Amino acid sequence: MKTIRIAFLILAAALSACASMSPGYEEPTVTLSSFKALPSEGMVPAFEIGLRIINPNSQALNLDGIVYTISLEGYELVKGVGKDFPVIEGYSEGEVSLTAAANLLAGIRFVGDMMQSQRNSMEYEFKAKLDLGGLYPSIKVREVGEINLDGMGGRRPEAAEFD
Repeated sequence: MKTIRIAFLILAAALSACASMSPGYEEPTVTLSSFKALPSEGMVPAFEIGLRIINPNSQALNLDGIVYTISLEGYELVKGVGKDFPVIEGYSEGEVSLTAAANLLAGIRFVGDMMQSQRNSMEYEFKAKLDLGGLYPSIKVREVGEINLDGMGGRRPEAAEFD
């Protein structure tokens, strides 16, 4: 019984030490900065996704990995992972570039759905989880919005992306 109490006290002390290791820690800001098509090999389109990361803390931000998804109208068109990113020093910002391939079957379903309906806009969603490693929690980012198709001169984006 005494060893259980000692183990509990050690665990409580360790948890409080972890919580006080970085007082005032602010979660970094992550925004989608670019999304462009790349020359692809074969039938599957490839994309380059740019993320802008702002580190508002004095400690350097060392990313172990990133998991991300891009959806249009609820279809998960791009999903991938990345690792080996540069360190973002304290009180600075950096750009991270991810390369991804499209989900071909989801893309075909998406194009079929878009051809069936006449829409003036399209909803998009970008989700990412940044693994900071160590004692810091992962950062989860979700950006949603709408793309106005009226100002595109009658050209629908899926025709350009999936040809």
